[in-house]
Amino acid sequence: QVQLVESGGGLVQAGDSLRLSCAASGRTFSGYTMAWFRQSPGKEREFVATINRRGDISHIADVVKGRFTISRDNARNTLALQMDSLKAEDTAVYYCAASSREGMSLVAYAYAYWGQGTQVTVSS
Repeated sequence: QVQLVESGGGLVQAGDSLRLSCAASGRTFSGYTMAWFRQSPGKEREFVATINRRGDISHIADVVKGRFTISRDNARNTLALQMDSLKAEDTAVYYCAASSREGMSLVAYAYAYWGQGTQVTVSS
């Protein structure tokens, strides 16, 4: 089992950047496929990005492609989401998620472990 703790959220203006971090503890971090999801009030949890165990393959949701980058540091047990050119519609609670499955997935139910989330608010 792995425990996940997100950090780095906050209130920013449209066009600004933020970097979210997810610290993992417990079982070997490199054994998990990792992902970021987000959820706005009244909406379903939405896929943002995923990265494979080694960190050399990733998939970014079309809605944030070209603005967001996912990365991981297996030596430091951390996952990151670099968010640039933020828009008001990026406002949401962002969640870090882990899956023991080898393949990357875009659906929330594939991830068994979740952090508590970090709020990102983008003012226009």
